[in-house]
Amino acid sequence: MAITKEKKKEIVAQISDALADAKSVTFVQFDKLSVAQADALRTKLREEGVGYKVLKKTLLKIALDNAGYTGELPPLEGNIAVAYSSDELASAREVYEFHKDNKDNVKIVGGIFAGEFKDEESMNEIATIPGLQTLRGMFVNVINSPIQGFVVALNAIAENK
Repeated sequence: MAITKEKKKEIVAQISDALADAKSVTFVQFDKLSVAQADALRTKLREEGVGYKVLKKTLLKIALDNAGYTGELPPLEGNIAVAYSSDELASAREVYEFHKDNKDNVKIVGGIFAGEFKDEESMNEIATIPGLQTLRGMFVNVINSPIQGFVVALNAIAENK
């Protein structure tokens, strides 16, 4: 059954509002996902505060045209869903994590980051950036490393004397 024109306008308005509030958007191509896998993906994304919506590509393109992002829209082939989040990295990272276990069924085909369209390669690189807590831990380790080395050297000198 065809979607009415009013329903299409409502869907475009909903996705436009979601995209306006999102700091990052990931375009997800899915193929041959079982119901259990689709539910697992949706549950995982929901737990991390990531919205997920399967759309017709024509309606998605209308919403994206209205949003005014810069760059070139990556090719959207096959079944496409949109994962969006107010966290810059969450949508790409969570889809990428799910992709690791379901390589044949789900993949990132592009997205929007910092108001600009990104291709598949760029979004996969963004997805591998560690979370904020991990980055903070790495920073503390970098700061602590010289101090720790100095203490070890002083301890070695003290043991020799």
